[in-house]
Amino acid sequence: MSHPFLLASLQLRARLNAMFRTFFAERAVLEVETPILSAAGNTEPNIDSFTAVFSGHVDAGPRERWLRTSPEYPLKRLLADGIGDCYELGRVFRNGEAGGRHNPEFTMLEWYRVGWDHRRLMQETIELVDAALAMVDRRAEVVIGSYRQCFLDELGIDPMRDPIARLQAPLAEFGINPAGLRRDDWLDLLITHRLQPAFPRDRITVIHDYPASQCALARIRPGEPPLAERFELYLGPYELANGYHELNDAREQRMRFERDNRVRCERGLREVAIDERLLATLDALPDCAGVALGVERLLMCLAGTNAIADVLAFPFADA
Repeated sequence: MSHPFLLASLQLRARLNAMFRTFFAERAVLEVETPILSAAGNTEPNIDSFTAVFSGHVDAGPRERWLRTSPEYPLKRLLADGIGDCYELGRVFRNGEAGGRHNPEFTMLEWYRVGWDHRRLMQETIELVDAALAMVDRRAEVVIGSYRQCFLDELGIDPMRDPIARLQAPLAEFGINPAGLRRDDWLDLLITHRLQPAFPRDRITVIHDYPASQCALARIRPGEPPLAERFELYLGPYELANGYHELNDAREQRMRFERDNRVRCERGLREVAIDERLLATLDALPDCAGVALGVERLLMCLAGTNAIADVLAFPFADA
């Protein structure tokens, strides 16, 4: 076998997938499948997509197709059509992400709850991770806090108000090249380099209500400061899930996609085709919350390994 724990790893994945399906069947959340290839891509500047070229008749649409980085856009189109609570368990692709903890092809579990906000969905995500831990006879403490309070408590930094120089100071030892980095980039680096590594392995940490500048596809709640209705869930030092109280304003979403593409151009990256089909239906999206969870990350936690190759039948180098 390619690694000594292959059979045990495959069995654990099969058990986890079965648990997911039971979990959602008991809650009347419908499993669906959506396209892996799309005429549109993900404009997020920090995500690089794979593309493929279609050789068939031009009536089928654009020849260049994008491998999905998540099933989010077609799932939202289904929600706008009135399908109700739904989820998808399937493969997604991100170019350039290969290493000890990353594989360019991986499995994502993404689900949506109509009539929920991000705080209610946080609780269900915790329940799902608890159910996964129970499979291997483990439990975890749960700590929930706001993004701002987490920075204040752990680093003594106000992420909403402190100057960039204050954000950079705790990262000096890492020798990070500051060229092209914006405020949100420094905040992300503080999470990955200073906060995440210190999260206890037997703890579920949930951080919610992010800076409005990190809204992506989330709603922004007015206030001083305004906040993105978003959460991230960590198990130990691993980021497992990212959820939103979903934006359903097509005009605002288009501006965000266009802003992403401007940032991509500033960084010397190519623009990505905007999903016009999503924008055409987004105003009909019901009030809902959605979350995406990285299945391999969860499997790594369950198996007690720091190497993603240990939970894959064939990692990228052997595919």
